[in-house]
Amino acid sequence: MATITERRDARGNTTFQARIRRAGYPPLSRTFPGRMQAELWATAIDGELDQREAQRAADIALRKVADAAPPDRLTLGDLLLRYRDRVTPGKRAAIEEGWRIRGLLGHPLARCPVVTLAPPQVAEWRDWRLKSVTGSTVKRDLTLLRHVIEIARIEWGIKLDSNPFTLIRQPRENPPRERRLNGDEEYRLIQACDGASRYMQRLIVLALETAMRRSEIVGLEWERIDFQRSRILLDRTKTGVSRHVIPSTRAVNELLKIRHELQAWARARRCEVPPRVFPGLTPNAVGLCFERTVRRAGIHDLRFHDLRHEAISRMFEKGLTVMEVAQISGHQTLQMLKRYTHLQMGDLARRLDRKPGGA
Repeated sequence: MATITERRDARGNTTFQARIRRAGYPPLSRTFPGRMQAELWATAIDGELDQREAQRAADIALRKVADAAPPDRLTLGDLLLRYRDRVTPGKRAAIEEGWRIRGLLGHPLARCPVVTLAPPQVAEWRDWRLKSVTGSTVKRDLTLLRHVIEIARIEWGIKLDSNPFTLIRQPRENPPRERRLNGDEEYRLIQACDGASRYMQRLIVLALETAMRRSEIVGLEWERIDFQRSRILLDRTKTGVSRHVIPSTRAVNELLKIRHELQAWARARRCEVPPRVFPGLTPNAVGLCFERTVRRAGIHDLRFHDLRHEAISRMFEKGLTVMEVAQISGHQTLQMLKRYTHLQMGDLARRLDRKPGGA
């Protein structure tokens, strides 16, 4: 419930503090020069909290329906909710999949009864979805929905003659990105880190020097780093296969700086050094901060994952073999690695112009 308190400072100025306290939420407060502003703010926040409580109650009710309703009354949304609660938590990308399911639940297809779901309906939804998102996104949606139906048929006893998501045409994948850092973009990117997250510059350097994925960098732990032998053990990877990364001298120096700062921070607070290299960071937070950094640098169409493309391409340009690069990057097949090997055309032309024997 909101309360408005009138206050007067030493100069005689009057302000109004709105305070909101509600069980299950942190206390909220804000000060305004006028009572009406404070009341409007409090009303808006109270309304938002009411909506959250209503949505929470609706989610609980829908879970009960999804768990107890007879098969002929279940909708695709009911199966998505059950899948989210029972299957998704065991996946490495559980958070990302949870967001994908949340988006799918808002589509009209989620309200369709499962027993009447047919390929024409799915194809119509696919074509409608392709008008707003890329083919790769729709393909990932279809892969998830196809697995939801398979789990329902095999493990949950939902009797369906076929899986409608396997019977329709799959959309084309997007062409692989070939974005490389050009000219002074790396310098501008590093310079734009001033005023951003204090970790962003080091995240960028590590990505360019190690070819690690964003989630791998964010989840990096000190016990996995062997400074004496200059190697990093990654046991939580996208593919589920552990691998060793050989950091460059530049990467090692950045890691040592971070460790030194964390040690000083821990001594000042008389506590232990956090186990993670980047404590408190999440992949999503890094992505949002990187987007702001790119805008400050005045760079167009650059994503954090493009730094991995750049790092792997640089490894090839330095003369590493395919097997050496694959061991560092974690790619399982040569076909998967090809899309990352976007060599600079100028360097490729110079290599073609070389005379046999290196003359």
